Amino acid sequence: METPAAPPVPRPAAPARSEVPITTTAPVKRERRWSVAALCIVLAVLAGLGAATAVTSASDRTKVIAIARDVPAGQTLTAADLTVAEVSADAALTPVPASQKASVVGKRSAVDLRKGGLLTTSQLAGGTGLGDDKQQVGVQVKRGQAPAGTLAPGDKVLAVTTPAQGDQPSGKEAEAPPSTISAVVVTVSRPDASGNVVVNLAVNPTDGPLLATRAAQGRIAIVREPRS
Repeated sequence: METPAAPPVPRPAAPARSEVPITTTAPVKRERRWSVAALCIVLAVLAGLGAATAVTSASDRTKVIAIARDVPAGQTLTAADLTVAEVSADAALTPVPASQKASVVGKRSAVDLRKGGLLTTSQLAGGTGLGDDKQQVGVQVKRGQAPAGTLAPGDKVLAVTTPAQGDQPSGKEAEAPPSTISAVVVTVSRPDASGNVVVNLAVNPTDGPLLATRAAQGRIAIVREPRS
């Protein structure tokens, strides 16, 4: 006797697949291409503006006179004291144009000039500004006969007459105060190898010849008056 066959088991139904829209990447690539092109255009415009600004700035620069080394007030300017600098044009700055350098040489500084600064007309004086209505006498002062490194144009000083070499006063003459001449410092030179300096002094017309005579004899020492 045959055994009856088992009934077939139904298979589970497969889940329904969601429909996925079919897309292409062509629009994305095209959008990227336009972005890159736009960025290149912007960079090209910025580069052009930068170049135009650089050209404009270069055309606005002007040559002026600058200070090549420190110059004390009252000293005559030489070609070595001046140099030419190129700066941007600025209405707030009024430096002397480089074209006037030849006319500036020989003038005197009205104030101390510092290396690297720009020269302006207000820093120049037609004369020394220090005793121009008086006589001027150049006095060579040996080391130790003037304050070291402290004399400056405008200082009031006493030109003290020192005894002549071999002269030894005695009695009342030795106790008497030395002869002095009031003066104003016009310029002070740089010390030489021996430490000597030349001090130009402005004095009253009546004292000029006497001071020149004593200076020629090497009988002058300088005493600076209080600046206050």
